[in-house]
Amino acid sequence: MAYYALGDSISIDDYAGGPGLGAASLLADDFGIDLTLLARDGATSDDVVRSQLDKIEGRPALITLTMGGNDLLTTLFSPAKLGLPPDLDAAQRTVAQVAANYAIAMPALVATGAKLVLSTVYDPTDGTGDLSWVGLPAWEGGLRVLASLNDVIRDAAARHGTAVADLHAAFLGHGAKAGDVTAADPRPDNRDLWLCGHIEPNAWGAEAVRDAWRAALRA
Repeated sequence: MAYYALGDSISIDDYAGGPGLGAASLLADDFGIDLTLLARDGATSDDVVRSQLDKIEGRPALITLTMGGNDLLTTLFSPAKLGLPPDLDAAQRTVAQVAANYAIAMPALVATGAKLVLSTVYDPTDGTGDLSWVGLPAWEGGLRVLASLNDVIRDAAARHGTAVADLHAAFLGHGAKAGDVTAADPRPDNRDLWLCGHIEPNAWGAEAVRDAWRAALRA
């Protein structure tokens, strides 16, 4: 049986400690199926639609998708490079673009006949909106934008009758409130800390993503 993992760094091995340790790899091992990891570090929803979607072959048994977080991050950091505050209007336009890309991707994914799991986007600030640890001020309205993005993802799942793993809910309390998310350690002693390198899932985060996917499939 074939399993395709599409999307961004939430799905990959790199930050969890190496090959076989990321969320998609763990899920493939659990189910004993063959993984094709199309997800890439830094991938946006445009990348998924343009560069990953057409690489699915045949009739896979399972597809997971992590998409949308990097779109929002790009919109957040672009003005910062110019010394400007985050642009809330631009962020809302980004959410609309992600919604458009889900509208493109979902019919193609559903047509494969695979079991499909979408994933909400987690909040590394743990609900505070405090971005001081990346050198930025609190983003006024940022949490509302993230909520809008996750509504897009849940709506896409509901429209097409597919499962959704609520990573946003699962990761609350395991980001900036749990410890130093800027550290690079993939396996920190603090197992309540699920992020490393600012926003990436470490080994414990990868296990949590895998668990959320499994729970969504069972539901």
